[in-house]
Amino acid sequence: MDTDVLIVGGGPVGLYLAAVLLQDGVTVRILEQRDSPNLHTRAIGIHPPALHALDNVQVAAAMVREGVQIRKGRAMSGGRTVGTMSFDAVSGNYPFVLALPQFKTEQLLEDRVRALDPAALVRGAKVVGVKDDGGSVTLTFESGGSAAHRTQTATARFLVAADGARSQLRGVLGLAATRKRYPDHYLMGDFADGSGYGRDAVLFLEPAGIVESFPLPGGIRRWVVRLGRPATTAGPQDLAAMVLERTGIRPVPGTNSMLSAFSVQSTLARRTRAGRSLLLGDAAHEISPIGGQGMNLGLLDAQALAPLLLSTLQGQPMDGRFSRFEKNRRRAALVARRQAEINMMLGRPLPPPLQRVRTAAIGAAASRPAVNRWVARRFTMAWDAPPG
Repeated sequence: MDTDVLIVGGGPVGLYLAAVLLQDGVTVRILEQRDSPNLHTRAIGIHPPALHALDNVQVAAAMVREGVQIRKGRAMSGGRTVGTMSFDAVSGNYPFVLALPQFKTEQLLEDRVRALDPAALVRGAKVVGVKDDGGSVTLTFESGGSAAHRTQTATARFLVAADGARSQLRGVLGLAATRKRYPDHYLMGDFADGSGYGRDAVLFLEPAGIVESFPLPGGIRRWVVRLGRPATTAGPQDLAAMVLERTGIRPVPGTNSMLSAFSVQSTLARRTRAGRSLLLGDAAHEISPIGGQGMNLGLLDAQALAPLLLSTLQGQPMDGRFSRFEKNRRRAALVARRQAEINMMLGRPLPPPLQRVRTAAIGAAASRPAVNRWVARRFTMAWDAPPG
């Protein structure tokens, strides 16, 4: 199995990079350990810069048709609206955040990849070894499961590790990472939407901690509640009770279709390149899911990397362009991490006097059009949009 580029990880980032390269005539193989797609909704928010990138591989239009366009966010406290934020000015083509379950994003990208090369995605492949001889990279991987287990090799000019926040290749390649943990824990779930908020995203800034709420396709709404400690045995009824206590709205437990608890940490690789191997997406930088930075950042990583791979495969020297790519994407990751930290800070419990001050400050900022537009651009990662 010889190819131009080997991608380890068949999530949104790996699939998107493969589609971009395949469109330009690059041969690609994606090695994905999962035998079948993961149908967990997981990441749901696609920001305008990422939608522009996805349009380059002809999937953005289908995503917009299937997703929910969130054009406005509301901040609520004590049962009243204290501020609103419009996304109208963040993009000419995509003036919204698109809510779409991650498995649907992956499905549309996989369909595009298979249309370009039916053999590009190899499922059930577990990488067990890597060798870089300076001119190419050779992977050893196991496939076929226990019944038809076999070991194979694949050689490529470049290896891209897009195997997620728990990246095994990151350690194999000797690329160290720093981890930062936060005192923030969340419980989230998807329920039938009886909130009355339509297509708006809503942040409930309450004394016990923030509650976030986002619409999803199919009349579903996601609820995310901040907790003081990790959730262990909580179920749909527990989450519904917390939402009711803080917001006055009670999701119907029997309609729950997804429930997940998580504690927040961030991971940044100190270096993201070793010879002809590169880290991409969460493998390079895991960012808090609060604010939806992670998947979008990874898609923009891939958009920036693709032309470098293409030009090098066509004979241009690697020179300093990959070093600049590494530096620029690390800078983008640090900005995204800081934005996620601000998002979490705004949702932490405060004593009543400070809670009132924070709520008033948010309301005052939301009432100023220039500030409103600036915050909307920060929230939707418009700062990471490529020139033009």
